[in-house]
Amino acid sequence: MATIGFIGLGIMGRPMSKHLINAGHTLVVYDIVPAAVADVVAAGAQAGTSVADVAARTPIIITMLPDSPDVQKVLAGPDGVFSAAKKGSLIIDMSTISPVVTRQLAEQAEKLGLRILDAPVSGGERGAIDATLSIMVGGPAELFQEALPLFQIMGKTIVHVGGNGAGQVVKACNQIMVAMQMEAMAEALVLGTKAGVDPAKIIEVLTGGYARSRVMEVRGPEILKRNFKPGFKVNLHYKDLNIALATGSEYGVPLPGTALVHELFGAMKVAGRGDYDHSGIITILEELAKVEVRGT
Repeated sequence: MATIGFIGLGIMGRPMSKHLINAGHTLVVYDIVPAAVADVVAAGAQAGTSVADVAARTPIIITMLPDSPDVQKVLAGPDGVFSAAKKGSLIIDMSTISPVVTRQLAEQAEKLGLRILDAPVSGGERGAIDATLSIMVGGPAELFQEALPLFQIMGKTIVHVGGNGAGQVVKACNQIMVAMQMEAMAEALVLGTKAGVDPAKIIEVLTGGYARSRVMEVRGPEILKRNFKPGFKVNLHYKDLNIALATGSEYGVPLPGTALVHELFGAMKVAGRGDYDHSGIITILEELAKVEVRGT
């Protein structure tokens, strides 16, 4: 069993770290929120006093952080992982960040004698809790094989997709698909409701046909309950679509649908709903149509 550092104990990181503990690994954890650290320590982890302390004490360091600047600070900033990790340490960034930033960090790590993978995930809070995450991994193939037993503890679909940064590119593709399915579901449910059809019946029919999607199966029933507790926050999906649009610009790929949904998520943020689940995008369309989708 390995000694693993885990930095970032939010909605996703906390259950992921607990799976590693339950599998018998020794974890040293750190987060800027003391209550998050205390919760995972209660599950059997050791508390790190800082990012550098975690890196100095562990040969494998996993990060699960909100955005590119956070990962840059934690890895390459003053007293970051790069400053304290021993040569040969394996760093696995499971955050969703810019592929460009990922490649820059990989180059810095290599110069320092450190090894690094990008391994963003899909599946939301439920997938993290159930250990059914999809994990898309970028980096050297031999490092992927080395880390695979750890990924198998946290996820179900685990694919090596290419070199450093490729994991983040595939995650951007994933976020485009999920966002557009959220928007399509919202349009369908608002249209049907405004036309007088029971939205529960719409979901029942659509999930049995060609329009079937995991998005509708999981979030459709929650919309009917008006439950927008976040499995994945609007704020984070908005950030992820920023990354997707920037990646599209870098490679000369137009993403018109992505741009539209990005603006709708932006409207959610302006409306003070950035902490809603991303299925809450339906509330913007409801306001425009002057109707509310609700189960009976």
